[in-house]
Amino acid sequence: MICESTSIPGVNVVTPELVEDERGFFARTWCRREFAAHGVIVEMVQANISYNRQAGTLRGLHFSWSPSVEGKLVRCERGRIHDVVVDLRPDSPAFAKHLAVVLDDETRNAIYIPPGVAHGFQTLVPNCDVLYMMTDFYRAEFADGVRYDDPAFGIAWPLAVTNIVERDRTYPDFDAAAHRRRFAACC
Repeated sequence: MICESTSIPGVNVVTPELVEDERGFFARTWCRREFAAHGVIVEMVQANISYNRQAGTLRGLHFSWSPSVEGKLVRCERGRIHDVVVDLRPDSPAFAKHLAVVLDDETRNAIYIPPGVAHGFQTLVPNCDVLYMMTDFYRAEFADGVRYDDPAFGIAWPLAVTNIVERDRTYPDFDAAAHRRRFAACC
């Protein structure tokens, strides 16, 4: 696997190295030792998949408050997505900054998102399957999010949003000071 650091600390883009022969290929997509060699020391405890019918579908931007330690390794198994992360860790030099990467079934790349970093994506083609490997069990009481079009982040989504749930569409404007206070109280 090729594990590349990004401009957001702890966020890594992971590309499998394919071993090809007449049958097709074989590739490692997760290895605790290889991730640890890149400073990512986690245990995966849950895997989830989302199926998305329409191009332009937007999911996110989601994160969890402490004591949840929900990190994610996200891969697009079928289709192509515009994947976005927003650093919501107040002590990070990239606080409130975002990063976007395209994940697709051709490159088979993935992105690792550490706890405290919000995640969302928009489908670029219909019929996308997105796989999430999780470092903590989902706990609804700690789940939260920020709005995909919040001016505090300035995210440019590539397509018009064709499908989004009410919750993701209506998160309030991001208040950095209030976020810092809540983070300090719980983390």
